[in-house]
Amino acid sequence: MSDDRSEAIAQAEERGAHQLATEPRARAARYDRRHGRVLVELTNGCSFAFPARDAEGLEQASDADLTQIEVLGLGVGLHWKRLDVDLSVPGLLMGLFGTKAYMDRQRAARAGAATSPAKAAAARRNGAKGGRPRKAAVVKRK
Repeated sequence: MSDDRSEAIAQAEERGAHQLATEPRARAARYDRRHGRVLVELTNGCSFAFPARDAEGLEQASDADLTQIEVLGLGVGLHWKRLDVDLSVPGLLMGLFGTKAYMDRQRAARAGAATSPAKAAAARRNGAKGGRPRKAAVVKRK
């Protein structure tokens, strides 16, 4: 094996050991049907919970499917075999319930559903003007 490759492997092993020592790892996980949350116990004695159906891939899952949680490897992830869903424990702790695209869609949906007195007043003013303006017709030139 070349020296460069041996060095790269040694560095990767060192990074992996550091991550195992410093990043949160799951010891156990279970689904709480009553509250609709996944409860995760960490190796450092802490625990956390998250709303199961807020996570990508779990939105439409049945309670029976949600109870089938497996802790992956050294506690870096959670796996639902019947749903073919994997979630990262460090990601969940950071409030990431899926891929960037999924999180962007979730944020946009919440923003569009937000209400405020200013938004309601703007909607009333727009309605008094006849509602949303129609799209302008596109004129094709030859």
